[in-house]
Amino acid sequence: MGNLQTQPLILASSSIYRRDLLARLGLPFEAISPEVDEHPLPNEGVAAMALRLAIAKAAAIAKIHPNAWVIGSDQAADLHGEAIGKPGNFDKALLQLQRMRGQTVHFHTAVCVMHADYSAAINVATEVRFRDLPDATLIDYLKFEQPYDCAGSAKCEGMGIALLESIRSDDPTALIGLPLIALSGLLRDAGFEIPPSRNDLQ
Repeated sequence: MGNLQTQPLILASSSIYRRDLLARLGLPFEAISPEVDEHPLPNEGVAAMALRLAIAKAAAIAKIHPNAWVIGSDQAADLHGEAIGKPGNFDKALLQLQRMRGQTVHFHTAVCVMHADYSAAINVATEVRFRDLPDATLIDYLKFEQPYDCAGSAKCEGMGIALLESIRSDDPTALIGLPLIALSGLLRDAGFEIPPSRNDLQ
């Protein structure tokens, strides 16, 4: 496959959170938004949906950039077997937080690395316990942070951490949107050097 460090690396995402997280690994990359239908399939589990969509996003970009290495990722929250996605607005976000207060929600963050006929993917689970807080507190939070582009309506990297009672995960950045421990492993398995060699970056 040649020197992987000099081959294009593309993040198949429009998420600023995933871009910021991937930048931590020190690899040069560009981000391209994939055109993928994110609706669940009939009788599809939440974890299976996240993994399928991560692979689909990577495949969509790999198809138009066949020489590039592509990273796809997707996240979905599971509340008693029901997928909880991005709210998009205040009213839907408040409804999500009202339903999740005092509850344990399982977030599934899947990531895929793809290139030509190579593909590897993994799903990382995070267990989040939400505090049982009154509507007034939830409303104040939403007006402060406006987390309408986040599945579950709470940014754990921001003020949303105050809504949570506990977080259990083997990969601390998974809840933000990209599991860097898992991704680093996938990239190393594919042949990438992380941290990248200084010679490769010159």
